[in-house]
Amino acid sequence: MKKASVSEAKNSLSALLDKVKAGASIVIQDRGRPVARLEPIASTGSGGDRLEQLIRDGVVRPARGSISRKLLSSEPPSVRGDVSALEALLEERREGR
Repeated sequence: MKKASVSEAKNSLSALLDKVKAGASIVIQDRGRPVARLEPIASTGSGGDRLEQLIRDGVVRPARGSISRKLLSSEPPSVRGDVSALEALLEERREGR
């Protein structure tokens, strides 16, 4: 377990948090006495935790609004068997759907 002084934690918090994200635990000391511990948050294994982890990592951003009713009520695009998904996407964009 790594130990860091308060001043080190203050001056290099981002680097310490990178180590915590990688799985390390860090004890913060004030004048040689432990006062806090930085450690990774344990996952409970539910699917929501994966999304929360992606948000914390900056990979995705949470939605800022609600889903459009038009989007929810629209029919999914139909694809002919002889057309690739890419061709269907390009055709859909040309048609403005």
